[in-house]
Amino acid sequence: MIPLAMPNLTGNEKKYLENCIDTTYVSSVGEYVKRFESMVAEATGSRYAVATSAGTTGLHAALTAVGVGYDDLVILPTFTFIASANAIRHCGAAPWLMDIESESWCLDPNIVQLEIEKKCEIENGRLKHKKSGCRVAAIMPVYTLGNIPDMDSFRDIADRYNLPLVVDAACAIGAKYKNENFGTLADLSVLSFNGNKTITCGGGGAVVGNDEKLISLLRHITTTARVWPDYDFDMVGFNYRMTNIQAAVGCAQMERLDTFIKRKREVQAFYEEQFKNLPITCFPTTDGSSYWFSGIVLKPGTDLAVAKVLTEKLKKKDIEARTFWKPIHLQKPYKDCPRSNVTLAESVWQRIVTLPCSTNITTEELKWVCNAVKEAI
Repeated sequence: MIPLAMPNLTGNEKKYLENCIDTTYVSSVGEYVKRFESMVAEATGSRYAVATSAGTTGLHAALTAVGVGYDDLVILPTFTFIASANAIRHCGAAPWLMDIESESWCLDPNIVQLEIEKKCEIENGRLKHKKSGCRVAAIMPVYTLGNIPDMDSFRDIADRYNLPLVVDAACAIGAKYKNENFGTLADLSVLSFNGNKTITCGGGGAVVGNDEKLISLLRHITTTARVWPDYDFDMVGFNYRMTNIQAAVGCAQMERLDTFIKRKREVQAFYEEQFKNLPITCFPTTDGSSYWFSGIVLKPGTDLAVAKVLTEKLKKKDIEARTFWKPIHLQKPYKDCPRSNVTLAESVWQRIVTLPCSTNITTEELKWVCNAVKEAI
């Protein structure tokens, strides 16, 4: 079976893990955690990085650090992995779900501006959602597939309404915006290093940013809010620390980030060339995308059942292929959340099929996948 996205663990991962065992530094204290944070900060163009136990816990901590709390609303694209919404719920808040752009599958800033103008008012210096009476506490774009949307517009909106800007950059390691790394685009950006990500620690995440005070608060929150050296705690904190073992794997992975991103782009380009004469399109990309996943989009009007049939046909050819994110507004826990018109997200998600795109996939395997897709189509 040609896997969808298999970790590439052919570097120094084993060497660094053995070092963790030899030194007994396997938990949240150890040289690799600090080294990994430094590497992530540099790769994202950020002054600071805080490693976390998962991307989801990083999002929860980031939202908490910027003041999101009970009965608040956070603006979020409906087309995202459910962890984005879950992190908001973990704060006691709810997502205000909005539609995406066709060019990037990311949150549409024009829709955000229009929704705020139409459905909000300023009360006591705060932005309030009129129907629910809830405070709008933050904007959280998602860098879908490693694509970065018009962040200049989001910054303008955030500044205009005095809203924190937190980004779910789970799959965006290696991505650029206007030829620059993305770490300065938001107040906080959160990455994931799950097993299917371009860079993996087996799990884990990281929060990056430039505001020293904000990052210090976030580090405090994620380390149980302990006031050293005694067992004093000054707020409700979380045990969201990354282990030295995870960070050791991450350091070995980060050493090959440029190589991995290059291969991801080659895979996307291969599919685009092979499928250009078929009645399908490849995933949208923005300039500087990290090309996390590659795949195809079936023609408009196609429903989810057809996409599932295609994945089954590919499975019979020993190819792992899957459908993609079901929008948040269609998920049971979030069906009653406020939302904009979400026509594009509802249309797109049913037509997506992800294809193998591991960084160690061979050209022969890519040819096999393409031939199978052509035959199935």
